[in-house]
Amino acid sequence: MRSVANIRNFCIIAHIDHGKTTLSDRFLELTHTVEKRAMKEQLLDSMDLERERGITIKSHPVTLDYKAPDGEEYVLNLIDTPGHVDFSYEVSRSLAACEGALLLVDAAQGIEAQTVANAHLAVEQQLVIIPVINKVDLPGADIESVQHQLEEVLAIPAEETLLASAKSGLGIEKILETVVERVPPPRWAAREDTRVLIFDCVYDTFKGVICYVRVFSGSLKRGDQALMLSDSVRADIKEVGVFTPKMQVTDTVESGSVGYVVTSLKDVSDVKLGDTITMANNPATEMLPGYHEVRPMVFSGIYPLDTTSYEKLKSSVGKLRLNDAAFIYQPETSMALGFGFRCGFLGLLHMEIIMERIRREYDLDIISTYPSVVYRINLTDGSQIEIDNPAHLPEITLIESIEEPFINANIHIPTSCVGDLLGLVLDKRGTCEHTESVDESRLILQCALPLNEILVDFNDRLKSLTHGYGSMDYDFSDYRKADMVRLDILVNGELVDAFSSISHNKKAVSKGRILCQKLKEILPRQLYRVAIQAAVGGSVIARETIGAMRKDVTAKCYGGDITRKRKLLDRQKEGKKRMKQIGKISIPQEAFINILKSS
Repeated sequence: MRSVANIRNFCIIAHIDHGKTTLSDRFLELTHTVEKRAMKEQLLDSMDLERERGITIKSHPVTLDYKAPDGEEYVLNLIDTPGHVDFSYEVSRSLAACEGALLLVDAAQGIEAQTVANAHLAVEQQLVIIPVINKVDLPGADIESVQHQLEEVLAIPAEETLLASAKSGLGIEKILETVVERVPPPRWAAREDTRVLIFDCVYDTFKGVICYVRVFSGSLKRGDQALMLSDSVRADIKEVGVFTPKMQVTDTVESGSVGYVVTSLKDVSDVKLGDTITMANNPATEMLPGYHEVRPMVFSGIYPLDTTSYEKLKSSVGKLRLNDAAFIYQPETSMALGFGFRCGFLGLLHMEIIMERIRREYDLDIISTYPSVVYRINLTDGSQIEIDNPAHLPEITLIESIEEPFINANIHIPTSCVGDLLGLVLDKRGTCEHTESVDESRLILQCALPLNEILVDFNDRLKSLTHGYGSMDYDFSDYRKADMVRLDILVNGELVDAFSSISHNKKAVSKGRILCQKLKEILPRQLYRVAIQAAVGGSVIARETIGAMRKDVTAKCYGGDITRKRKLLDRQKEGKKRMKQIGKISIPQEAFINILKSS
């Protein structure tokens, strides 16, 4: 057991695709943590989805044994963190488990939205920040410009920056030397009580819940009874160990170290990220700072394309929930889509990943309804309710006001695109509250936007308007009153609940027209005219009509009096009228897929 003074806990933070995981690979090679024959690219990314998309979804800790140039041996505990805004709470917990952070910036792309957001998180946690400019060997690298951006935006002196190329291995040794020099030893290690931070957890079929932990003070070993401080849940410790990067069983996890703890708990919902583990027989009185509950921001209905696959879908969402405490679900029924689940996600990327995992890992074809957010409804009787499903919106006569969630967004864009971006923000009912210049070619727009407006196409339009150079980071602001209404779609007078959504009153007409036009193109023609209507409350605000298929009933008349033809046409008209009264429009599954995908 090395002394606490020779332990360094640090993480890598950066924007998406700036080279975090590649840098981790070089650290593993340099410290000989992984044998060369077992080495592969993105070693710490365990999911196929992470490898394909080049993004980190889950935090991946690893313990490195490093021998410094002066001959001193150190234990370096590295945590590779996600870069996307959806996982910002997970990033903040990983930062809380460290004393230092490597801030990685792409030499060609410069500072991006998540670079700034993660740097601010690290400053809040009072971490030592070591700036590293990565990909310096690229032809488009502009090191001076990036150093200027770091000075202007984050007040980091240019002389503190380290230059590296994670791909080629340039400057990797210097980074580890700097970590040893500048990152302080573990804090709070001298306290007598046991305090252990849970910064992540996964579910294992055989072992149960496995908590990824940082031990701040005290120690944990097999056989101890642990206590979760947030809700006083007790659990027996079955196994402890460290990551090398695979799980390696040890006798104990000591003060200052990062490792894992296998508990007797069988559900990840019993374990909360950011919670503090202490000893049940001698509990700590004070939790580690920064804990709060993670709440889903985006909700959507998920249904199987084949209704006979409902039980399979139920089993798959249950298994995913075991590994992802931020993902929640509950059963719901739709008249149009049958049985399914209402699911809550941290954001759109989180939703996309969950749906892709259901399709791949459980071989299921699924469809999702419009993504929605949580609205607060103030009722006329003085009470307040929260809804995430348009179908649960009360009658308009019972509603006093509706409040919708707003976000604070930091949008990084090229200076030449500022006019187009301001137009996009206004179109989404947002306001630009402040602008900040990064350098002569880049700006930061600080905007307030309704969360509902950025769910579907905002990021795509941002990338399109900025030719791929724009990026955005956001966090929740508050709830504000808004003129929101429920937009319903009726086909042949019948409500199709899968197409219902909550929209701003000013946008309801245009949105209703677009939906009606799309449905007119997609729905098959019937033997009678079919009305497609968009309605708010009892008022129809848009309509399209699908013309009837006409059978030529007069084809058999080769002459004679015109009254013979009229008699046949009148009989056809009466038949169509009866058919319309008793006919049911069967909306094909492809129509739902096309409409919900294009929305």
